[in-house]
Amino acid sequence: MKTKNLFLSLILMVLFSGCAEVMHLSQQYLDTDAPLSQNEIIAGLKEALVTGTNNSASILGATDGYYKDELVKILLPPEADIIVENAGKIPGGQKLIDDVLLHINRAAEDAVSEAKPIFVNSITSMTISDGIGILKGNDNAATEYLHKTTYDQLFELYRPKIKASVEKDIAAGISTKESWDSLIGKWNQLSNSIIGKTAGFKPVDTQLEDYLTAKALDGLFLKIAEEEKQIRKDPAARVTSLLKKVFGSVDR
Repeated sequence: MKTKNLFLSLILMVLFSGCAEVMHLSQQYLDTDAPLSQNEIIAGLKEALVTGTNNSASILGATDGYYKDELVKILLPPEADIIVENAGKIPGGQKLIDDVLLHINRAAEDAVSEAKPIFVNSITSMTISDGIGILKGNDNAATEYLHKTTYDQLFELYRPKIKASVEKDIAAGISTKESWDSLIGKWNQLSNSIIGKTAGFKPVDTQLEDYLTAKALDGLFLKIAEEEKQIRKDPAARVTSLLKKVFGSVDR
Protein backbone atom coordinates (compact mmCIF):
# COMPACT_ATOMS: atom_id res chain seq x y z
CA MET A 1 0.00 0.00 0.00
CA LYS A 2 2.88 2.35 0.87
CA THR A 3 4.49 1.63 -2.49
CA LYS A 4 1.23 2.39 -4.30
CA ASN A 5 0.78 5.64 -2.42
CA LEU A 6 4.38 6.58 -3.15
CA PHE A 7 3.82 5.85 -6.81
CA LEU A 8 0.77 8.11 -6.91
CA SER A 9 2.61 10.87 -5.09
CA LEU A 10 5.47 10.67 -7.54
CA ILE A 11 3.12 10.77 -10.50
CA LEU A 12 1.45 13.89 -9.13
CA MET A 13 4.84 15.50 -8.60
CA VAL A 14 5.87 14.66 -12.14
CA LEU A 15 2.66 16.11 -13.53
CA PHE A 16 2.88 19.37 -11.65
CA SER A 17 6.63 19.99 -11.44
CA GLY A 18 8.32 17.99 -14.19
CA CYS A 19 11.68 18.44 -12.47
CA ALA A 20 14.58 16.16 -13.33
CA GLU A 21 14.99 15.00 -9.74
CA VAL A 22 11.44 13.73 -9.51
CA MET A 23 11.73 12.02 -12.88
CA HIS A 24 14.87 10.30 -11.63
CA LEU A 25 13.13 9.16 -8.45
CA SER A 26 10.12 7.90 -10.37
CA GLN A 27 12.50 5.90 -12.58
CA GLN A 28 13.96 4.23 -9.51
CA TYR A 29 10.67 3.33 -7.87
CA LEU A 30 8.81 2.26 -11.01
CA ASP A 31 11.69 0.05 -12.18
CA THR A 32 10.80 0.49 -15.87
CA ASP A 33 12.84 1.35 -18.94
CA ALA A 34 11.61 4.93 -18.79
CA PRO A 35 9.49 6.89 -16.32
CA LEU A 36 5.81 7.20 -17.03
CA SER A 37 4.86 10.50 -18.59
CA GLN A 38 1.47 12.13 -18.11
CA ASN A 39 0.67 11.28 -21.71
CA GLU A 40 1.41 7.60 -21.07
CA ILE A 41 -0.79 7.58 -17.98
CA ILE A 42 -3.75 9.04 -19.84
CA ALA A 43 -3.10 6.94 -22.94
CA GLY A 44 -2.92 3.81 -20.80
CA LEU A 45 -6.18 4.57 -19.04
CA LYS A 46 -7.90 5.38 -22.31
CA GLU A 47 -6.59 2.16 -23.78
CA ALA A 48 -7.92 0.25 -20.77
CA LEU A 49 -11.35 1.81 -21.25
CA VAL A 50 -11.40 1.12 -24.97
CA THR A 51 -10.28 -2.47 -24.35
CA GLY A 52 -12.88 -2.96 -21.64
CA THR A 53 -15.75 -1.44 -23.59
CA ASN A 54 -14.90 -3.30 -26.78
CA ASN A 55 -14.62 -6.62 -24.95
CA SER A 56 -17.89 -6.01 -23.11
CA ALA A 57 -19.76 -5.06 -26.27
CA SER A 58 -18.39 -8.10 -28.10
CA ILE A 59 -19.43 -10.45 -25.29
CA LEU A 60 -22.94 -9.01 -24.98
CA GLY A 61 -23.39 -8.64 -28.74
CA ALA A 62 -22.97 -12.36 -29.36
CA THR A 63 -26.04 -14.57 -29.59
CA ASP A 64 -27.29 -15.21 -26.04
CA GLY A 65 -24.86 -12.58 -24.72
CA TYR A 66 -27.70 -11.11 -22.69
CA TYR A 67 -30.22 -13.92 -22.80
CA LYS A 68 -28.11 -16.64 -21.17
CA ASP A 69 -26.19 -14.43 -18.73
CA GLU A 70 -28.26 -14.24 -15.56
CA LEU A 71 -26.38 -11.13 -14.38
CA VAL A 72 -27.51 -9.03 -17.33
CA LYS A 73 -30.50 -10.90 -18.77
CA ILE A 74 -33.31 -8.43 -19.41
CA LEU A 75 -36.57 -9.43 -17.78
CA LEU A 76 -40.03 -8.00 -18.34
CA PRO A 77 -40.65 -4.54 -16.87
CA PRO A 78 -41.84 -4.62 -13.23
CA GLU A 79 -45.23 -3.35 -14.42
CA ALA A 80 -45.63 -6.67 -16.23
CA ASP A 81 -45.14 -8.80 -13.10
CA ILE A 82 -48.89 -9.18 -12.82
CA ILE A 83 -48.95 -10.66 -16.33
CA VAL A 84 -46.32 -13.25 -15.44
CA GLU A 85 -48.20 -14.18 -12.29
CA ASN A 86 -51.42 -14.66 -14.26
CA ALA A 87 -49.98 -16.12 -17.47
CA GLY A 88 -52.32 -19.09 -17.27
CA LYS A 89 -55.34 -16.81 -17.64
CA ILE A 90 -54.16 -15.57 -21.06
CA PRO A 91 -54.59 -17.82 -24.12
CA GLY A 92 -51.06 -19.01 -24.94
CA GLY A 93 -49.82 -16.74 -22.18
CA GLN A 94 -46.64 -18.58 -21.16
CA LYS A 95 -45.43 -18.93 -24.75
CA LEU A 96 -46.07 -15.24 -25.33
CA ILE A 97 -44.01 -14.38 -22.26
CA ASP A 98 -41.18 -16.71 -23.31
CA ASP A 99 -41.17 -15.20 -26.81
CA VAL A 100 -41.03 -11.64 -25.51
CA LEU A 101 -38.18 -12.46 -23.10
CA LEU A 102 -36.17 -14.00 -25.92
CA HIS A 103 -36.92 -11.16 -28.32
CA ILE A 104 -36.15 -8.28 -25.96
CA ASN A 105 -32.77 -9.84 -25.18
CA ARG A 106 -32.12 -10.40 -28.88
CA ALA A 107 -32.90 -6.72 -29.47
CA ALA A 108 -30.27 -5.71 -26.89
CA GLU A 109 -27.72 -8.13 -28.37
CA ASP A 110 -28.39 -6.75 -31.82
CA ALA A 111 -27.94 -3.13 -30.79
CA VAL A 112 -25.02 -3.35 -28.35
CA SER A 113 -22.32 -3.33 -31.03
CA GLU A 114 -23.36 0.22 -31.87
CA ALA A 115 -22.07 1.32 -28.46
CA LYS A 116 -18.41 0.76 -29.40
CA PRO A 117 -17.78 3.95 -31.40
CA ILE A 118 -19.90 5.96 -28.97
CA PHE A 119 -17.69 4.89 -26.09
CA VAL A 120 -14.50 5.52 -28.04
CA ASN A 121 -15.58 9.07 -28.84
CA SER A 122 -16.44 9.71 -25.21
CA ILE A 123 -13.18 8.31 -23.85
CA THR A 124 -11.09 10.77 -25.87
CA SER A 125 -12.29 13.65 -23.67
CA MET A 126 -10.53 12.31 -20.55
CA THR A 127 -8.36 14.93 -18.81
CA ILE A 128 -5.18 14.52 -16.77
CA SER A 129 -7.04 15.08 -13.49
CA ASP A 130 -9.64 12.50 -14.57
CA GLY A 131 -6.84 10.05 -15.24
CA ILE A 132 -5.18 10.51 -11.87
CA GLY A 133 -8.51 10.10 -10.09
CA ILE A 134 -9.15 6.87 -11.98
CA LEU A 135 -5.65 5.51 -11.44
CA LYS A 136 -5.86 5.86 -7.66
CA GLY A 137 -9.56 5.01 -7.45
CA ASN A 138 -11.49 1.83 -6.76
CA ASP A 139 -11.60 -1.20 -9.02
CA ASN A 140 -14.50 0.36 -10.93
CA ALA A 141 -13.31 3.99 -10.92
CA ALA A 142 -12.94 4.10 -14.70
CA THR A 143 -16.38 2.57 -15.17
CA GLU A 144 -17.91 5.12 -12.80
CA TYR A 145 -16.20 7.93 -14.70
CA LEU A 146 -17.53 6.58 -17.97
CA HIS A 147 -21.04 6.18 -16.56
CA LYS A 148 -21.05 9.71 -15.13
CA THR A 149 -19.77 11.42 -18.25
CA THR A 150 -21.48 9.43 -21.00
CA TYR A 151 -24.70 7.80 -19.77
CA ASP A 152 -27.16 10.49 -20.83
CA GLN A 153 -25.54 10.90 -24.23
CA LEU A 154 -25.34 7.14 -24.68
CA PHE A 155 -29.01 6.79 -23.79
CA GLU A 156 -30.05 9.34 -26.40
CA LEU A 157 -27.79 7.85 -29.06
CA TYR A 158 -28.56 4.25 -28.12
CA ARG A 159 -32.35 4.46 -27.83
CA PRO A 160 -33.09 4.84 -31.57
CA LYS A 161 -30.86 1.85 -32.26
CA ILE A 162 -32.77 -0.17 -29.70
CA LYS A 163 -36.02 1.06 -31.23
CA ALA A 164 -34.90 0.00 -34.70
CA SER A 165 -33.84 -3.37 -33.35
CA VAL A 166 -37.12 -3.82 -31.51
CA GLU A 167 -39.04 -3.13 -34.72
CA LYS A 168 -36.88 -5.45 -36.83
CA ASP A 169 -37.97 -9.03 -37.44
CA ILE A 170 -35.92 -11.12 -35.01
CA ALA A 171 -37.38 -14.61 -35.29
CA ALA A 172 -39.98 -16.27 -37.54
CA GLY A 173 -40.79 -12.92 -39.14
CA ILE A 174 -41.91 -11.46 -35.81
CA SER A 175 -40.36 -8.37 -34.23
CA THR A 176 -39.84 -7.79 -30.51
CA LYS A 177 -42.39 -5.00 -30.63
CA GLU A 178 -44.99 -7.29 -32.19
CA SER A 179 -44.38 -9.92 -29.51
CA TRP A 180 -44.67 -7.31 -26.77
CA ASP A 181 -47.77 -5.69 -28.27
CA SER A 182 -49.39 -9.11 -28.60
CA LEU A 183 -48.69 -9.95 -24.97
CA ILE A 184 -49.77 -6.55 -23.65
CA GLY A 185 -52.79 -6.45 -25.95
CA LYS A 186 -54.12 -9.76 -24.69
CA TRP A 187 -53.44 -8.79 -21.09
CA ASN A 188 -55.10 -5.40 -21.39
CA GLN A 189 -58.09 -7.01 -23.08
CA LEU A 190 -58.41 -9.30 -20.06
CA SER A 191 -57.85 -6.53 -17.51
CA ASN A 192 -60.48 -4.34 -19.15
CA SER A 193 -63.07 -7.11 -19.17
CA ILE A 194 -65.66 -7.55 -16.43
CA ILE A 195 -63.73 -10.53 -15.10
CA GLY A 196 -60.48 -8.59 -15.10
CA LYS A 197 -61.97 -5.55 -13.39
CA THR A 198 -63.60 -7.77 -10.79
CA ALA A 199 -60.20 -9.40 -10.13
CA GLY A 200 -58.59 -5.96 -9.82
CA PHE A 201 -56.30 -6.35 -12.84
CA LYS A 202 -54.76 -3.15 -14.24
CA PRO A 203 -53.78 -2.45 -17.85
CA VAL A 204 -50.04 -2.24 -18.55
CA ASP A 205 -48.61 0.69 -20.50
CA THR A 206 -44.80 0.66 -20.58
CA GLN A 207 -42.50 2.47 -23.02
CA LEU A 208 -40.60 -0.61 -24.13
CA GLU A 209 -37.75 1.23 -25.89
CA ASP A 210 -36.91 3.34 -22.81
CA TYR A 211 -37.00 0.32 -20.52
CA LEU A 212 -34.86 -1.80 -22.86
CA THR A 213 -32.33 0.98 -23.40
CA ALA A 214 -31.85 1.46 -19.66
CA LYS A 215 -31.53 -2.27 -18.98
CA ALA A 216 -29.19 -2.83 -21.92
CA LEU A 217 -26.90 -0.03 -20.73
CA ASP A 218 -27.02 -1.32 -17.15
CA GLY A 219 -25.79 -4.67 -18.40
CA LEU A 220 -23.12 -3.09 -20.54
CA PHE A 221 -21.69 -1.03 -17.68
CA LEU A 222 -21.73 -4.10 -15.45
CA LYS A 223 -19.59 -5.94 -18.00
CA ILE A 224 -17.26 -2.96 -18.37
CA ALA A 225 -16.74 -2.94 -14.60
CA GLU A 226 -15.81 -6.63 -14.76
CA GLU A 227 -13.32 -5.94 -17.56
CA GLU A 228 -11.79 -3.04 -15.63
CA LYS A 229 -11.34 -5.20 -12.55
CA GLN A 230 -9.64 -7.84 -14.67
CA ILE A 231 -7.20 -5.33 -16.14
CA ARG A 232 -6.38 -3.96 -12.70
CA LYS A 233 -5.96 -7.35 -11.01
CA ASP A 234 -4.82 -9.80 -13.68
CA PRO A 235 -1.60 -9.11 -15.62
CA ALA A 236 -2.78 -11.54 -18.32
CA ALA A 237 -5.66 -9.16 -19.11
CA ARG A 238 -3.23 -6.35 -19.98
CA VAL A 239 -3.02 -7.16 -23.65
CA THR A 240 -0.76 -4.30 -24.75
CA SER A 241 2.66 -3.09 -23.61
CA LEU A 242 1.20 0.25 -22.52
CA LEU A 243 -1.39 -1.40 -20.28
CA LYS A 244 1.34 -3.59 -18.80
CA LYS A 245 3.49 -0.53 -18.09
CA VAL A 246 0.81 1.70 -16.55
CA PHE A 247 -1.00 -0.88 -14.44
CA GLY A 248 2.13 -2.88 -13.72
CA SER A 249 3.60 0.25 -12.16
CA VAL A 250 0.56 0.55 -9.89
CA ASP A 251 1.06 -3.08 -8.85
CA ARG A 252 4.63 -2.34 -7.83
